[in-house]
Amino acid sequence: MDCEKLKLKLETLNTIDKLKYLAAEYAGKIIFSTSFGWEDQAITHLIFANDIPIKVFTLETGRLFPETYYVWNRTLEVYNKPIHAYYPQTELLQDMVNTKGPNSFYESVANRKECCYIRKIEPLKRALKGNEIWVTGIRAEQSPNREDMQDLEWDEGNQLIKFHPIFDWTLDDVKSYIKQNNIVYNTLHDKGFPSIGCAPCTRAIQPGEDFRAGRWWWEDQSKKECGLHATETSGVDGKG
Repeated sequence: MDCEKLKLKLETLNTIDKLKYLAAEYAGKIIFSTSFGWEDQAITHLIFANDIPIKVFTLETGRLFPETYYVWNRTLEVYNKPIHAYYPQTELLQDMVNTKGPNSFYESVANRKECCYIRKIEPLKRALKGNEIWVTGIRAEQSPNREDMQDLEWDEGNQLIKFHPIFDWTLDDVKSYIKQNNIVYNTLHDKGFPSIGCAPCTRAIQPGEDFRAGRWWWEDQSKKECGLHATETSGVDGKG
């Protein structure tokens, strides 16, 4: 089924029913990527609390915040459902660190992109392989270039359909949903981190700063992307 036909099927359904429909239509071929941020915790709750058969996975880069590992573990305890971890390939990671050291990403954009590729892009490709629907936590208001996106779209780079179930939610919507459902969330959000990825590459932002200012802050704004979502120019929290 192509995107346009699928959009027609989904347009009258609520968020939970959309996820249920896709899980049934693409049984065993639908996957959700979580980085344990606000948005992803809300979607994880939608999936797990409603027993929707969608595989949930995360990219274990080896450089996550302690707070992120805490949320990961608590999520497993609360729902008693698996979250599949995808790790970097050992040889690729060892070669990079042996040659350039553990913090080479600070030295150049090329080095940082190499690190992103090894720790995130390549594992993501493995996670997505064989699937037809990729569920993400992307929201429209997170960056200007997302305003032209839709909640359902074709991902040419990964050759599958991407579905963003909370695409039209505001941040206040997300926070309210988390509070109403008592969902565990990353406390770094309360300390000025709107986006939480690898610890060495993420910082809190100041009032008035751009949403993405906390990512790769030592780089030119125009170069801030890692390639997880190829249609974007700035990546997606822990996902990019």
